[in-house]
Amino acid sequence: MSAMILDGKAFAARLRGEIAGHVAKLKETHGLTPGLAVVLVGEDPASQVYVRSKGKMTVEVGMASFEHRLDVDASEVELLALIQKLNADPQVHGILVQLPLPPQMNADLVINAIDPAKDVDGFHISNVGLLGTGQKSMVPCTPLGCLMMLRDHLGDLSGMNAVVVGRSNIVGKPMAQLLLGDSCTVTIAHSRTRDLAEVCRRADILVAAVGRPQMIPGDWVKPGATVIDVGINRIDEGAGKSRLVGDVEFDSAAQVAGAITPVPGGVGPMTIACLLANTVTASCRAHGLPEPVGLTA
Repeated sequence: MSAMILDGKAFAARLRGEIAGHVAKLKETHGLTPGLAVVLVGEDPASQVYVRSKGKMTVEVGMASFEHRLDVDASEVELLALIQKLNADPQVHGILVQLPLPPQMNADLVINAIDPAKDVDGFHISNVGLLGTGQKSMVPCTPLGCLMMLRDHLGDLSGMNAVVVGRSNIVGKPMAQLLLGDSCTVTIAHSRTRDLAEVCRRADILVAAVGRPQMIPGDWVKPGATVIDVGINRIDEGAGKSRLVGDVEFDSAAQVAGAITPVPGGVGPMTIACLLANTVTASCRAHGLPEPVGLTA
């Protein structure tokens, strides 16, 4: 295996350490404790695990954690009222509503009810517009984590050919905007792209975010390219066993790429770390303080 493995788990641990240092400084110098509120509607097992993990890591870096739970049959009005309460709470600098929501709730309406300055997921339409026009915004956590890893490994990204496979609002589109912001030449590819393999082979930076297991084989990867695999897919191996794989066929791609993220242990751990980073950034902006270096795009 020739590719360097980009260890997202180690990177995220290092980032959380930096965040803890920033939080300690904010407390000591300004008496400010960044606060993150997470809202969970219903009892989806995966969401519960994720929310617990967010709460645990929030406390570990010294921030205030506020967890709010609503019944699965709660009304949209109840959720919107809670969001308005959190918008007005000066102790809360970041608000995250865990998705998916029950069918009686309109996710777009709920997300856009969050104060854009507290939208640490970066999904509010105002933040989407600000990012798309190159202005200061809250940036979606997973693309931000990918960008941090790319900068750490490659340094200056200017002039590189970047291909983002996937056009979701959560990863694909904001990832492309961030790469444009770092002066890459960016192509967004998707299921309708003609000769997708050839498009991928032109990429110095290949970001796979399609949600299809092992869709991209090694012979689609340019020799020496940096491959960021955002996909997390569970595949059945028979006999009641399963395993997690990415959107990239790891073994074959690792023979060709210069560097590659594994699944699991690559991009995944960066998402929560960047959520914490966004909360610190939001708290600094709310109080007119300088933003910590290295936590934003």
